[in-house]
Amino acid sequence: MIDGVKQQKWWGWGEEGKAYHYEDKPKFPKFVLEKVGVDITKPTVTVPPFSSLEVPASQLSDGLRAELNAILGERFVQTDDETRVVHAFGKGVRDLVRVRRGELGRVPDVVVYPGTEDEVIKLVDAVVAADGVLIPFGGGSNIVAALEAEPGETRQVVSVNLGRMRNLLEIDETSGLALIEAGVFGPDMETQLNARGWTMGHHPDSFVWSTLGGWIATRSSGMQSDKYGDIADITRGLTMVMPGQVLELRPLPSYSSGPSVREMVLGSEGRLGIITKAWVNVHRIPEVRELQAYFFATYEDGLKACQQIVESDASVMMARVSDALETQYIMANGKQSSKISSMASKAIQKLMESKGWDLENICLSFVGYEGSTNHVRYEKGLVAKIVKANNGIGVGKGPGTLYDQKKYDTPYIRDFMLDRGIVADVSETTTPWAYAAELHTNVVAAAHKAMQERGVNGVVFCHLSHSYHSGACQYFTFAIKDDSEENLITYDAVKRAIQQAFMDNHATVSHHHGVGEEHSPWLDQDISPAGVFIQRKLFEGVDPGNNLNPGKIIHDGAPGISSNSADHVDAL
Repeated sequence: MIDGVKQQKWWGWGEEGKAYHYEDKPKFPKFVLEKVGVDITKPTVTVPPFSSLEVPASQLSDGLRAELNAILGERFVQTDDETRVVHAFGKGVRDLVRVRRGELGRVPDVVVYPGTEDEVIKLVDAVVAADGVLIPFGGGSNIVAALEAEPGETRQVVSVNLGRMRNLLEIDETSGLALIEAGVFGPDMETQLNARGWTMGHHPDSFVWSTLGGWIATRSSGMQSDKYGDIADITRGLTMVMPGQVLELRPLPSYSSGPSVREMVLGSEGRLGIITKAWVNVHRIPEVRELQAYFFATYEDGLKACQQIVESDASVMMARVSDALETQYIMANGKQSSKISSMASKAIQKLMESKGWDLENICLSFVGYEGSTNHVRYEKGLVAKIVKANNGIGVGKGPGTLYDQKKYDTPYIRDFMLDRGIVADVSETTTPWAYAAELHTNVVAAAHKAMQERGVNGVVFCHLSHSYHSGACQYFTFAIKDDSEENLITYDAVKRAIQQAFMDNHATVSHHHGVGEEHSPWLDQDISPAGVFIQRKLFEGVDPGNNLNPGKIIHDGAPGISSNSADHVDAL
C-alpha cells in the first residue's frame, strides 16, 4: 500500500470491512425470495483467502525494473501479488466471479505510482521503448473490462496508478475553471474545491472509488448531470502524456479547430495516452440543495414528466424515475419504518387508491433542485404542475434525503448477492424520447427471454437517470439466480440479449460506462463499420506499437471471450 492512495479489496467493491447488510431491512429478504427465488439469509458462497490464489509470477525484467526504480524510486514500483491482482481487474461481475475463482488471466507485472507529470512522461517513454504495455488505472471501479491485459500478452504489463497525483492545482475564479490532477478521487476533489467555496457537481455512482482521469477516459456521467453536464461538458482542457510527446489542450469555452482533439481523448480508455490533469468547469456552492420525491401511476407517466421538465424553464440538477419493479426494490430496501412514517405511508397509499392507481405499477421519482431560495421555489412550482399533469403526486423531502445519504452504497450489494448465488449487473443506454417507453418494454422482454432459455430465475428493472433535449438515459439492473460453474455463460446470454435489444431499439451501446471489451462487439451496429474504421485508424496512428491498453474499444472477439476458455467460446 502507498500512503494516501486508496485501494479497493481484491475480491469485491470498496474497502475491507464495509459491506451490504439486510438485517435492518425487514422487507428485503421477502422481496428477493419472491422475485428471484433465493433466501438471502443463507449465504451459499464464501470468498477464498488470498493465500489460496495461484498468482502468476511477475515477468518484469531486471532492466525495466531498474529504469522504473530510477524514475520513480523503489517504493513506488510494486510487484507484490495482492497489489498486482487488485490492478488486474475492474469491478464488473465477470471480474468478481473470476477473481473469486482464482481465474486471474494476465496479471500486471508491476504497478507504478508516479507523483509528477514529468515522471509519467519518463515512464511512458521507458515502457514503450521496452515494448511493454501501459494500462492507466484510476480507482479500479470500471465494469466493462477496460483494465485487464489481453490474455495472450507476452510483453511486460505495467499498470499505472495515478493516486499520488490528486491535487487541486489552480482555480480561475473569474472564468469558473479549475485545474486538477487526474488521479484525484471524487470525495477528495470535492473536499479541496468546497474548502474554497466551489464544486464541480459531478457525482457518478462510483464517486467514492473513481477518479477525474477515469471519468474523462470513459465519458462518465453523474447523478447531477442534468444541471452540470456530463464529464464531456465539464472538461474544457487537459494534458495527456503520449509516447514521445505531450498533448496540451487549453481550457477554451468553444472553438473551431478542425475535428475535436478533446473529443478524441474523451472516452479513449487509455488507448491514446495517460491523462495527467484537466481543466474543468466549477461552480459556486449553491445556497440551497434539495431532493423531492414524487410518485407516478405508471412508468410511462414518469417518462413523460421527465421530458416535460427538460423542456420547461426548470433547470433541475436531477430528474429520475424508477419503473414499477425498481420502485418495489427501493421500498423493500428501506429500513424499519417508525410509527409516524408508517402512518404517513398508509395515508399516501390511501390517496393512490382513491385515484384508482394499481399499487403494483406505481413508480418513484426523485427531482433535485439547487440554487437560490427563490430559484428553487420557482422550479419546484413548475415541476409540481408538470407532475400533476402527468398523473403524479409529491411526497416531500424524506425519501430524497434517504436516497442522498445512501447513494454511494449501492455497489456493495453485488458482492452480497454473489455470496448468495445471484449474479447481478447493470447496463445503461440512451435513446430519443420517441422510443424511450418502447426501449424499456423490449429490453425487459429480451432479458427475461434469455433467462427463460437458460432455465434460470431472475429480475430486470430500470430507472431513467439522465435527461437531455432529445432523449434520456435508461439504466437497467438485472439479477440472475445461478450459483453453478456456468453462471458466466448465463450472464453472457442475458447481457448479450440486453445489449442487442439496445441496438434493435434506436439506442447506444453505453451512456457512461464506456466500451472496454464488454461492449465492443456492438460498436459496428452503434457507430457503423465506417465509425469503427475511423477509431481503429486513430488508435493505430497514435500507437503503432499497440502499447497503450490494447484490446479496448476496438476488440475483435465477443465480450469476455478473450479472458475465458475455448469451452466458454463454444458455449456461446
